Amino acid sequence: MADTLSRAARSENMRRIRAKDTVPELAVRRALHRMGLRFRLHASELPGKPDLVLRRHQAVVLIHGCFWHQHRRCVDGHVPKTNLSYWQAKLERNVLRDRRNRRKLVQLGFRVLVIWECEAQHPAILEKKLRRFFPPPEPEAA
Repeated sequence: MADTLSRAARSENMRRIRAKDTVPELAVRRALHRMGLRFRLHASELPGKPDLVLRRHQAVVLIHGCFWHQHRRCVDGHVPKTNLSYWQAKLERNVLRDRRNRRKLVQLGFRVLVIWECEAQHPAILEKKLRRFFPPPEPEAA
């Protein structure tokens, strides 16, 4: 399928894609907050500037867009048919960078949770995944 936008219109469209405060990121932040968890946003001193850092839990949460980070189990994780060589190289670099950053974070002692954009769209799925990764604390014996 050919691109229906002009180069200028496509450029403007791509320029508006946000890296912070995206709808999926805000959904994850709200869910964690409801669970009573507090976090730091976009810690620039850590590899890849993780979206959310929960130092008390020695954990980071990465919120990945299905297209940009190539979610294989999602319909949005496909390579566009136009300008195929550009997109394959670009998206492959993203995936390799993600893998490298996750490895570095684990080496620093962090647990890493990846939340995909498609998961963040379904509150029940999101909450189940977060509760599995951040179980509630055990009640202290009196």
